[in-house]
Order: sequence, then C-alpha cells, then structure tokens
Amino acid sequence: MRKLTYMMNVSLDGYIAARGDDISWGVPSVELHQWYNDRARESGVSLYGRKLWELMSGHWPTADQDPDSTPVEVEFARIWQRTPKVVFSTTLDEVSGNARLVKGDAVEEITRLKAEDGAPMEIGGATLAGAAMRAGLIDEYHVVTHPVLVGGGTPFFSALDNWVNLRLVETKTFPDGVTMSHYEAKR
Repeated sequence: MRKLTYMMNVSLDGYIAARGDDISWGVPSVELHQWYNDRARESGVSLYGRKLWELMSGHWPTADQDPDSTPVEVEFARIWQRTPKVVFSTTLDEVSGNARLVKGDAVEEITRLKAEDGAPMEIGGATLAGAAMRAGLIDEYHVVTHPVLVGGGTPFFSALDNWVNLRLVETKTFPDGVTMSHYEAKR
C-alpha cells in the first residue's frame, strides 16, 4: 500500500494562499527549495486539485529552459516534469505533459491508487487534500510554516468530520524563520 503525504507552504495563521490566491509570501529559500526537491524526487505520483495544477503547469513545464531559473529551480522542474501526475477536476477538459485527468470521485480514485504497490504519493491543493483528510487517506503531513500572517484566504486544513490524531516525527528550521513540522497520522 502506498503512503500519501500532504505538504504545502502555510502562513502562521493557517493559509496556503492569501486572499486573491496570493502566494507571494511563500517564496522558498534555496535550502527550503532543495528540501522540496528531495521530497519530490521520492514521490511516485503527484495528486493535484485544479487550482494547484493550473499554477504548477503554468510554470514548471518550461522552467528548466528559463535562463533566469536557479539551479535548484531547474532541478525541481525536471523532477516535476518526469513525475506522473493525476489531476482531479470537474471543469477541466484536458491536462498536458505527464498527467492524466480524473473527473470522477476523487476519494474513490485516491483509495484505488493507495492500494497499489509503488512509491509514495503526494497530494496538493486544499480542496482535494480536504476530501482525502475527511476520508482518512492521508498518512503524513509536512506543514511548512512561514512567519507571516496573511489574515485570510485558502486554509491549509479544511473542516473535518472527526479528529485526526497525529504524532510529531520531525521538525526542521530553514532560513528566514520557516519551520517544517512532519506528522504521521495515528491509526
């Protein structure tokens, strides 16, 4: 059975994006970007909701060819391009690159993917991750907290029907006061 991890940047007050989908406060340091690269390299499949897919697919397919990209960004672009992706959306008609579109029940498809053998999966996007959380499908959380209060926007955690008890596995501090807390779901 595959492991499913939810990891994203989050403001100190709990948002992955400020109002207007502003994520400019979450630009990673080189060290943090390398940490993300290392996690992405381990992933066998990336699961995306529509909004995050549109953001990522608007930049990473050609970022390795941009002369202004840093070495760590070029590395991430190449990892991102080769990692299989599943995009969950009822409004998109198609996706490109190494991705496939699922218009049906996300929880059903994630459950099916988790039951397969293979490398761990990562999930991104608050709405999609929220559905997976409510279904008890997320095994690990990497909460990458930036020292900023944005006052509203898209919350990292959605409303849950039941508590999810977690065990702290690791913490790490990056430059600029960013912290990462790694939790496992207690089952």
